[in-house]
Amino acid sequence: MCPPEIVLLKNFTHYFLHLGFPAVIAFVFYRTRWKKVYLILLATMLVDLDHLFADPVFDPNRASIGFHFLHSYYAIAVYFLLLFFKGNLRIIGIGLLFHMLTDFQDFEFWCH
Repeated sequence: MCPPEIVLLKNFTHYFLHLGFPAVIAFVFYRTRWKKVYLILLATMLVDLDHLFADPVFDPNRASIGFHFLHSYYAIAVYFLLLFFKGNLRIIGIGLLFHMLTDFQDFEFWCH
């Protein structure tokens, strides 16, 4: 069981990596069109719809990576391949991979 201050830090980190850091990525690497890129990066969070097929939908003691089908290692390989395309497909790949990294750290680096 995590102490309350660790839970607070874990939750802040999780949501910052999902919502705040994509804005940093968009602004630093796509400055001329950062708003559009940020919206694309946010849209990649729709990958979490696969959680709706799990029972229970949310389990704090379950790792998303390797459990949900859009968080599978096969899906991650496809997301990696998107990096080799130009334009929006590359941005989607960046968003999806960063989402996987965020979910990975959320389970592996914190107590639960």
